[in-house]
Amino acid sequence: MTTEEDSIDQASSARRERLEALRAAKEYLSTPDDGPDQDESKGEGPVDGHGDKKAVAVEEDLIEQAAAARRERLKALRTAKELLDMPDEGSVHSHSNAEDSEENEEDKMPNMKFRNYLPHDKQLQEGKLTPAVLPKFEDPAAAVPPPPEKIEDPFVNIAPKKPNWDLRRDVQKKLDKLERRTQKAIYQLMQEQEKEKEALEAENGEAED
Repeated sequence: MTTEEDSIDQASSARRERLEALRAAKEYLSTPDDGPDQDESKGEGPVDGHGDKKAVAVEEDLIEQAAAARRERLKALRTAKELLDMPDEGSVHSHSNAEDSEENEEDKMPNMKFRNYLPHDKQLQEGKLTPAVLPKFEDPAAAVPPPPEKIEDPFVNIAPKKPNWDLRRDVQKKLDKLERRTQKAIYQLMQEQEKEKEALEAENGEAED
């Protein structure tokens, strides 16, 4: 607010100076030039001797005064023209301040981003974001081919079976049980043999001592 008030005061003071200069120029232009009229009125009467010298001196003074008045008029006119031609600093300053304030407001305005909505306004359509490209993830399990299925030969079941296949089918469980027992017996025999060897080695060692 203070900057705007200062700019307004500067503009008003500059305008006042212009108006004063224009008024002074008008006053100088409106004042009549009395020098030549006084010269003619005073030169009409008969003058002799010292009167001629005085009249000449008076005429010179009047001419100088008229010339000085004209110079002042010209100066006033020049200053008035210069003031009129000069740009209003206050208005320029206020205009620049207004532009700066508009730019600041534009900068402060939030940048609208539309992800899932397309606005009707063309200016707002520029803020529409392009849809995000999602990365493609490949399923690692899908890359492994499934195991091939075993294709059974249909002619295997058609081949003739041995005549004792039914006997083997009935005795197979007993044979498996007998096989387990034989393996266990073999293991026990091996343990007994190792123990006997250790006992013999121990006896031989004592006999040598």
